[in-house]
Amino acid sequence: MNSHTNRIALTLFTGVWMMFLPSYVKAQETNYTEENIDIVEPLTMDTLVSMDTFTMEGELELKTAENLDSLLNLWYVNQSLETAVDDYNPDADTLIPDFSDSVYLQRLSEIPSVVVLTYNRIVKNYINVYTRKRREQMRVMLGLSDYYFPLFGEIFDFYGIPYEMKYLAIIESALNPRAVSRASAVGMWQFMYSTGKQYGLTINSLVDERRDPVAATHAAAKFLKDLYRIYHDWTLALAAYNCGPGNVNKAIRRSGGKRDFWEIYYYLPRETRGYVPAFIAATYAMNYHADHLITKAPLQLPRHTDTIMVHEPVHLKQIAGVLGIPIAQLRDMNPQYRQEIVPATAKRGYAVKIPMEQSAAFIDLQDSIFAYKDSLFFDKGKLVASPHRYSSSYRVDLPSDKYDKLYYTVRSGDNVGYIADWYDVRASDLRYWNNISRNMIRTGQELLIYKAKGKSARYKDLNNMSFTAKQQFAGRTVSNSVSSTSVTTKQPPVDNGSGEYITYTVRQGDTLWEIAKKYPGTSETDIARLNSISNSSRISPGQVIRIKRKG
Repeated sequence: MNSHTNRIALTLFTGVWMMFLPSYVKAQETNYTEENIDIVEPLTMDTLVSMDTFTMEGELELKTAENLDSLLNLWYVNQSLETAVDDYNPDADTLIPDFSDSVYLQRLSEIPSVVVLTYNRIVKNYINVYTRKRREQMRVMLGLSDYYFPLFGEIFDFYGIPYEMKYLAIIESALNPRAVSRASAVGMWQFMYSTGKQYGLTINSLVDERRDPVAATHAAAKFLKDLYRIYHDWTLALAAYNCGPGNVNKAIRRSGGKRDFWEIYYYLPRETRGYVPAFIAATYAMNYHADHLITKAPLQLPRHTDTIMVHEPVHLKQIAGVLGIPIAQLRDMNPQYRQEIVPATAKRGYAVKIPMEQSAAFIDLQDSIFAYKDSLFFDKGKLVASPHRYSSSYRVDLPSDKYDKLYYTVRSGDNVGYIADWYDVRASDLRYWNNISRNMIRTGQELLIYKAKGKSARYKDLNNMSFTAKQQFAGRTVSNSVSSTSVTTKQPPVDNGSGEYITYTVRQGDTLWEIAKKYPGTSETDIARLNSISNSSRISPGQVIRIKRKG
């Protein structure tokens, strides 16, 4: 989004068509002057359709071209285009098909959309940009859409945002998470600093979540929802996303209170005039690219990834050096880390995304990763903590007028299934609310649970109950063995008398990491290798393991 500032629009208009923007919302608004706004007669639809020529607004055209060109600089795009073998024939560009206005009108009318997809000469000019002038970049965006659009759809569905709003990222950044505008708007959704902070994104010298596709999409969905609450019109919400509600409000007032985008067109800042037509054109191009002989670039993206939660600073080059992952690939998978440093602490964990096939190696070699050239990247003498594998510190925020928040602190022996059962919620919801990956939770972790307004009272004491009481509360039968295990104090390890090893009997809720902490100089990797444990999460109560005596 080009030129957004942090000024809130709190103008109350006469009539029922205007609402106050909530006080915590900061609009991404441009400091446009009167020079940017031509006060002329409103542009009518008849005039638009009958025009023979119409030049695109230069500023947005330049931004679109810059975004599309910068897209080709991504490492994984370059790698894929160099090595991919597909049926693309550049010579076919000389046979680019052209269609009549009636065809474009018909096709746009057939796209399922709550946003009105108007067609006119302005829209056609933008369609030509995507389908004629920038065909190669269009192929790359089509390839990227397979990677990003399912993510956008899931998040937009949660917030009740129309699915077609995903095409907004096409005109904002060309699906480039590293995009930076001349006005310093950053990321796939082009947030300015102040707006990103207002919507909960972490932005500092080392971390910029405006570049994180997941966190930034949550913020964009919230912002769009707030804008829709002002105008009750998605087209005006799109315009306000670009120039801020203050400038849209001025255009409405100058037009005499008209609420149609095309009727306030000439009262809007110049770039914003092209913004909605560009959105309509991008929607068209992404749906009808095949009719224009544009194929998807076969990008070899790491679609299957895993997320490792770390609680100690680590440099991406440490991970790349030990695991043999190209550092450029790690950068593109973790664009939010500005200096390639993950500034994790014991109190604040950060997520690192790596290819799925490398996750087991990360666990096995984690000690080596944190120790690899540590004096080069960090101060010596820092204690290395083990990473916890759950997806993110980012949690979902449901509306407080409809849901109550409850908090539960994970104890030894708990799992996602138990907790969901106790609170009468779905395990999938519990994972989604807390961004839990593959049911991985840790002792002491605080989980957020939502209950419908007025139905949370009976669950408030669950956090203080014993395991047996919680099972009984949920109507589950508790066996004597489980009951006794859950209240038994863990015993210290037993020396087997040989002097070389100590044996330890696994208790309910134990993990290799917790066991390893009892023995200075021993890591969970050492224990796993000594006992031929391939999956550290699959140890069971009663299992006897050996621990090599140190010193």
